[in-house]
Amino acid sequence: MAKAWKTVITPGFGDADPLRHINNCRLPVWFEEGRIPLFKVFHPSLDLETWPLILARISVDYIAQMRWDADVDILTYIKKFGRSSLTVYQEARQDNRLCAKGETVLVHFDYRTQKSKPIPPEIATVLTAHLIEPDNPNLRTRSGRLPAAGL
Repeated sequence: MAKAWKTVITPGFGDADPLRHINNCRLPVWFEEGRIPLFKVFHPSLDLETWPLILARISVDYIAQMRWDADVDILTYIKKFGRSSLTVYQEARQDNRLCAKGETVLVHFDYRTQKSKPIPPEIATVLTAHLIEPDNPNLRTRSGRLPAAGL
């Protein structure tokens, strides 16, 4: 079963909106934070002068409201990858409840030539360990939760 990269976010009071739940604008930011371990796979130094990824698409589905007074777990998986791009699947969970899910397409990119470049085999090996098929009914329970052994 796929391994998740897990990032714990502690919401701040300012992350809440006037309706007293987490503002929808926070999720793309939190999902980006959840991708930092993946960024380190591609570029351990995280040096922006030689950054090798470019974002091509992001989507977020909001499932349930989140509060500012409880931590949020961001779980990050690889949905699929090809020669030079990958689709990242992420979930935001609060109190073990699925609150949002999202997908991001990243391209392994050479900013000097302005062209995509192949994902190296050693990186593909790491991506494979985190590969998940989120729509697989055998992977999720009816509530949307991963089986306990999955994390």
